[in-house]
Amino acid sequence: MSSNLRVDGARLLSRLMALAAIGATPEGGCRRLALTDEDRQGRDWLVTEMTALGLEVKIDAIGNVVGILKGREPGPAVILGSHIDTVGTGGRYDGALGVVAGVEVLATLRDAGLVPKRDLAVIAFTNEEGARFHPDMLGSYVWAGGMSVEAAHAEQDADGAVLGTELRRIGYAGRERPGFLPAHAYLELHIEQGPVLENEGGGLGAVTGIQAICWLELTLKGRPSHAGTTPMAYRKDPGLAAARINVYANDLTRAIPGQLANSGVIRVQPANVNVVPETVLMTLDLRNPDDAALARAEAAVRGYCAEIAARHGIEISFRDLARFPATPFTETLIATVEQSAADLGLPIRRIISGAGHDAQMMSRLCPTAMVFIPSIGGLSHNPAEFSTPEDIASGANVLLNAAWRVANA
Repeated sequence: MSSNLRVDGARLLSRLMALAAIGATPEGGCRRLALTDEDRQGRDWLVTEMTALGLEVKIDAIGNVVGILKGREPGPAVILGSHIDTVGTGGRYDGALGVVAGVEVLATLRDAGLVPKRDLAVIAFTNEEGARFHPDMLGSYVWAGGMSVEAAHAEQDADGAVLGTELRRIGYAGRERPGFLPAHAYLELHIEQGPVLENEGGGLGAVTGIQAICWLELTLKGRPSHAGTTPMAYRKDPGLAAARINVYANDLTRAIPGQLANSGVIRVQPANVNVVPETVLMTLDLRNPDDAALARAEAAVRGYCAEIAARHGIEISFRDLARFPATPFTETLIATVEQSAADLGLPIRRIISGAGHDAQMMSRLCPTAMVFIPSIGGLSHNPAEFSTPEDIASGANVLLNAAWRVANA
């Protein structure tokens, strides 16, 4: 491949904005929750784009959309990918960039008349966000064999909608077996979703791995009572207990190096201003680059919950929503990303990912690496999420260069 070959940055941005228009929100972001009508429209758009490029398009039983550019020789494919579903208050770039840039890479090779030695494929994985169905990264998890199709199809959202039923409703319950395309390597372009690259001088990121993740759902049960007539000493208040647990989990981030914590869901019943709650459902998102450190944090939280339950006279139960170990990426592929950036004269530094990605699941199957571009203001899962057109094109060019190297090695 000529060292002068580049993606068409304007075309890439145009495709990205066309996808962003599907599920667009008044605040300038996107809402394409997995397996909703908006997700179906996004999938239809993607299939149309892939088909127009002459790709072989296949859908598997969990709804992963796969577009394949056939290579000169049979064998495992070099796979590019990410997701097009969003959180409820999402932006235009998270996930979508990796899929659209993958399509642009294949379009660039087609325009140049270049055929790789190995197959090159783009995959849009189902329900990466976990915003509607648990766990997150569900489509790639099933693809990698970590969860059966049957178990995934049985998952329900907060309103009781069943994943398999919704998949069939939108017309994306495909016939292919997840994992049907053997993988030689996996590369994913993504926005950083954090402030490190921008705050440390810009440039791209060669991602070395993904930190460990533990998502817990806690149900706290107390006794509902009148807030005006029940003295504090007589209350069994799960709302107060939930607040203490949230504070404790955040205090751990100062005691355990690298620890992160968040409680993104707190639902109180009954939700009345003058009633001590009966139940609270809350989530905890615990993360750490080190598996052992994360295990210590989780054990500390569980121990504290037992103490709080006894102190407040309530019951606390736990349910795992997601649990993934720290995932190191492949050194040789990380080095390929770095060399590809260097050949293009683009600055790049090594960085660990704080968020989970489909690459985390794909690393179970094949050598894996990721490319990050800066997120302006460190914003993501936010309608104001933004990356510059220059950084978008730079990241896509590194993806193009690296994919071509690996597909012809």
